Amino acid sequence: MNENGRLYLCATPIGNLGDITYRAVETLRTADLIAAEDTRHTRGLLAHYDIHTPMTSYHEHNKDRKGPELIARMQAGETIVCVSDAGLPGIADPGGDLARRAIAEGIPVTPLPGANAALSALICAGLSLEGFTFVGFLPRKEKKRRELLARVAAYPETLIFYEAPHRLRETLDALAESLGRARQACAARELTKKFEEFRRAPLGELSDYYRENEPRGEFVIVVAGADENTAANDGEEMSLIEHYAAHIAAGLDKKEAMRRTAQERGISRRDVYQAVLAEEDKRSTPI
Repeated sequence: MNENGRLYLCATPIGNLGDITYRAVETLRTADLIAAEDTRHTRGLLAHYDIHTPMTSYHEHNKDRKGPELIARMQAGETIVCVSDAGLPGIADPGGDLARRAIAEGIPVTPLPGANAALSALICAGLSLEGFTFVGFLPRKEKKRRELLARVAAYPETLIFYEAPHRLRETLDALAESLGRARQACAARELTKKFEEFRRAPLGELSDYYRENEPRGEFVIVVAGADENTAANDGEEMSLIEHYAAHIAAGLDKKEAMRRTAQERGISRRDVYQAVLAEEDKRSTPI
């Protein structure tokens, strides 16, 4: 193998064409070939940045045939950049398959980081960022969809789903049924575009809203994890001290218990600290 052969996995904008790095543009410009999920879509991005590198299609339906051809070119010393229609290749597209083939042949694989719809929605959803599980698109068949949702229903981490507008209503109904209508969620659409929107509400309310309103644009659905949702609901019925004590009973140290309580109740950690301090002083005061 010519040691100069290399595969780049390049993030592309998820909406706003300005969301691409200088390094990505330069690599796209100097590569030998761009393997694009949809060459027609990628051609617009290349034209915007005056990039004239040759392209070839590489997608779910031709990956088994095209993959070995691309590997052979890299083994001959060529640099290939793999791009999806939007975001990071390998996330809900066949870029990961090409990466695995290259790794198996000892070809270097390098990321060109950038835009990603899942993480962009997650950080703006207003839900826990302590941990998350990326689920992506749900299976089309109802049996497999139910099995998957039954498996993730008890996950404590925030859940992230992708969905197209024509299937959003069906997916929200399935999520509300399997995870509970009261589970907190955020439906993010048209990220980085003119009509970007974050609709934050329980799953049941989101399902009702989009039953009455036509879904438009690509969606990311971010859903609270089981532990966060339970804690949030319990926190409404418990006093602040009881909320804090519940985390202590679960095995958290004082610092982490204060941080979690503050986050789940939407108050500052200092407020929790002062309340705990007052409670401790009250208990230590002789009667």
